[in-house]
Amino acid sequence: MKHLVTGAAGFIGSNLVEGLLARGEQVVGVDCFTDYYARELKEKNLEKIIEADNFEFIEADLLELDLVDLLARVDYVYHQAAQAGVRASWGQSFDIYTDNNIRVTQQLLEATKESEIKKFVYASSSSVYGDTDNLPMQETNRLQPVSPYGVSKLAAENLCYLYWKNFGVPTISLRYFTVFGERQRPDMAFHIFIKAILTGKQITIFGDGTQSRNFTYVGDVVQANILAAESDEKGTIFNVGGAGERVTLNRTINIMEEIIGKEAEKEYQAVAKGDVKHTEADETKIREKLGYKPKVGLQTGLEREIAWLRQIYL
Repeated sequence: MKHLVTGAAGFIGSNLVEGLLARGEQVVGVDCFTDYYARELKEKNLEKIIEADNFEFIEADLLELDLVDLLARVDYVYHQAAQAGVRASWGQSFDIYTDNNIRVTQQLLEATKESEIKKFVYASSSSVYGDTDNLPMQETNRLQPVSPYGVSKLAAENLCYLYWKNFGVPTISLRYFTVFGERQRPDMAFHIFIKAILTGKQITIFGDGTQSRNFTYVGDVVQANILAAESDEKGTIFNVGGAGERVTLNRTINIMEEIIGKEAEKEYQAVAKGDVKHTEADETKIREKLGYKPKVGLQTGLEREIAWLRQIYL
């Protein structure tokens, strides 16, 4: 079997490629190295896997590829490629989100109609839920995203459903809840905070730090993708949350300080537009239907991410 991973040089994509290769799978990875963050970091994500005999890497924009030809060569699609970032998605930047999150997904799904793909796994986001006190968040909740990024992820998720409903494309959408771990993007909070503490810089916290998240280790996200691909489920949506309880941002920073052995200099600012107060995944559905069991908790995952960032910044 051959597996296609879009966004293969990114945070989750590169970890997924590595997980599939470790299972002995044949993998094709596509990435166009968008300038959202430094190309060197993405190349570093690939350095341990780029030479693998069972890995083929294609540097290209998916909107410019012959997708029918590409998909004719693979059995499974893991669509991880997207323009990330809640705070960057406002204003003129939204054009990038419509191209990289909505148009790309529609073009891939259109090409999948002509293929024999066994499963199309789409990387969605807890951002589709918006700001709600209805916790834990269930897949059946009313969806009211409060950022353009969340709107774009929901639009692509809806495209996955309608291509399954109308054309039988075997899609599954996975709503990730605040993923962290090795290779995390430099715009993400954990990466920013850990880097600042390691290098003695001030960290900025938007809000009072009492906002809370269900943090999900990247290795557990890899597990969820593979379980989804191998399942008989189609046209379905699943939450992907982490091991352990919802944790406040202040407590998370305290854990970072304890692991690093240094106190952070903190500055609190107003809440950023598009940020939500709390997220928490109801994982009943994915545990029952896919047998998903997140294995890595916040403490262990942070230890691994901090060790990885020490190598980069120290």
